[in-house]
Amino acid sequence: MPDRPRLRDIPAHAHGRFRHDPLMWCLATGFDFLNWFDGFSRLPDTRLGRPQEYCDVVVTERRLVARDQSVVALSFELPGGGELPSWSPGAHLDVELPSGTRRQYSLCGDPADPSRYRIAVRLIPDGGGGSAEVHRELQVGSRLRIGLPRNAFPLAVGGHNQRTSAVRLIAGGIGITPILPMITLLERTAMPWSMIYCGRSSDSMAFLPEVANYGDKITVHCDDESGFATPAKLLGDLAGTPAVYTCGPPLMVDMLRAALAERPDVEFHYERFSAAPVVDGQEFTIHLATTGEVVTVGAEQTALDAILTARPDATYSCRQGFCRSCAVRVLAGTPEHRSTALNSHEQDAGYFLPCVSRAEGSLTVEL
Repeated sequence: MPDRPRLRDIPAHAHGRFRHDPLMWCLATGFDFLNWFDGFSRLPDTRLGRPQEYCDVVVTERRLVARDQSVVALSFELPGGGELPSWSPGAHLDVELPSGTRRQYSLCGDPADPSRYRIAVRLIPDGGGGSAEVHRELQVGSRLRIGLPRNAFPLAVGGHNQRTSAVRLIAGGIGITPILPMITLLERTAMPWSMIYCGRSSDSMAFLPEVANYGDKITVHCDDESGFATPAKLLGDLAGTPAVYTCGPPLMVDMLRAALAERPDVEFHYERFSAAPVVDGQEFTIHLATTGEVVTVGAEQTALDAILTARPDATYSCRQGFCRSCAVRVLAGTPEHRSTALNSHEQDAGYFLPCVSRAEGSLTVEL
């Protein structure tokens, strides 16, 4: 039997899922089945061949959830009340802001509550403007459109023959948002778990009172008091914990990936704040079929960035290969898919994610 690829051999993606565990798969399958049984008609259809489905919602609650007032939590409900489509821990929403900008935000409420969605957004003064618009424009009573939930960071998926005895959760900064619903599910399934929550300072960390409800299962680490957390501190005792889930800054995620490179017994799942760098890139060209333009994609450049130089109006959002907003159809050439966001049927249909995927030679795309 051939050896399994080791973690270090796999190029970095926006999120990772390796060495999957059958017990965690069963938990996830059962959770998804309960959602299906409870409300099949509420489940969103996220197949790529169909346009992203949106619905209109109203902001029903707005709270500042960090002591330095840098993080705002918003709750969305249907204008006339009723049940929203089901979701599972790790899911995110596409939020269409008043300016028309679209951004993705993790759901951080209770998956068992179909009446509302909750997100939390940290203000990034020098960011792309989305967080500032959320903080400035969205108030109780504001109406906006959201895409139905999609999940690029699910709590449980199946795979190799291992038995999960516990789960280790690691949250860095605003990375607490997709982790909170995971805690809720783990508590309901009685799966043993522990977590470390890291931040620059206690003032900047969101949801601390909510986190405190779980007692000594959660360790809060503040960099300004204790220095940066080491991989050993972040991972804790992994003797009986083959499942690790983390969301946080790229540096933290990369540090954990390196620390776990020699631990094939540990299942590692992660989500980044920002796009991973291009790994092992080769220069190639893209022909834009509608205009006849040819753009060159540099070895360290994404295909999306190259396309935007010729078509600045091209649709995109997350830049990490999970929202699928930038998907285009390939008319000629063979793409090198570097994202798990497209299933085999979508790939066979010719879809391609230029934000993360590449090609050898050249591609002609429907743009």
